[in-house]
Amino acid sequence: MSEAQIVLTHSRESGIVAIASGEQYPWAHTALAESGFQRDDDGVWHLPADGTQTTVVDLVTCAKRHRASVHTRSRRFIGDAARDLARLLPGQWHASVEIYAHPAWQEDLVPWIWDSGELGRAVQSERIPYAAVLTDAAQGTTLLFVERPGRQLDYLVGAFSPEGLEEGYGDPHAPRSIVLPPIPGRAAQALTDRYLPAYEQAVHARQTAAIAAVLADIRSEHDTWQAMNASGRYSDATPLSAAALGASTELFLDHAWRRFLTVVDHAPTLLDRCRPANSPWPDDAAALSRLADAVIDAEALVDEIVHGGVPCQSRSAEHARGRPSRPGSPTAKRSCARPA
Repeated sequence: MSEAQIVLTHSRESGIVAIASGEQYPWAHTALAESGFQRDDDGVWHLPADGTQTTVVDLVTCAKRHRASVHTRSRRFIGDAARDLARLLPGQWHASVEIYAHPAWQEDLVPWIWDSGELGRAVQSERIPYAAVLTDAAQGTTLLFVERPGRQLDYLVGAFSPEGLEEGYGDPHAPRSIVLPPIPGRAAQALTDRYLPAYEQAVHARQTAAIAAVLADIRSEHDTWQAMNASGRYSDATPLSAAALGASTELFLDHAWRRFLTVVDHAPTLLDRCRPANSPWPDDAAALSRLADAVIDAEALVDEIVHGGVPCQSRSAEHARGRPSRPGSPTAKRSCARPA
């Protein structure tokens, strides 16, 4: 295969569309531009309705001059397939196209794919030069929708790691991607009935595990600090000065606070899911309410610290959100700032 390729397919709305890929994809861009194609914001090339009468033969001739090969696909444009699917899903879903023209851009997907099935393996081992992203902003769900490698009709769909749980790659809690048929109605039903419930359950399990791990770490550090405080000595029996005790206390509070931010992020959702409409155990409901109030108070404190409100007794004011921040949109985090 040449170092620059142009894939031609058909869009219901735009007619013939083209996608460029390959390590030397700019050669393909040059051929498309010279042939009268125009590129949209998603990186897909279109022939304008009032443009020149460019034919596929003209494009092939021009592409040869720029060392690019041209290939046609019988599949319909993936953007059309994704938008048809999004319209049939419950809620407000948005579909967009992403182009991974250079193979290295596809590699950027690997850490963010939250999948234990075929999609995760395909992203790592198969060439996927383009895909569609389905986003439900209200629920915070982002899905990757690709043509199934080696198949003429089927699609694969799986999830990106949820907000706040970015360690998607290799996560044992990750849901398993599913195969979707090319018929939008059947695909939407499979996604709604099978995949989305499994995804929600996986998010719940992942959040529960994250909170349990954080609380276990805090408890372990607290036990160590408490034993040191009670004995007045380090673990090697060296006497602990008042200044050293104060420093160790501040360090413990700082570490505990930063870890507790995970609880603040995920506890509200878990508490909502655990709260039954009617319960024969009113004491349990009261305990859940107290926990929810405590998390709300912590959220308010985080907001005050982050926005320059009340000073904190530890250095947590500097590190209230001291984790690597996730870019503002799922698309931006995965394929931002690519050269033209």
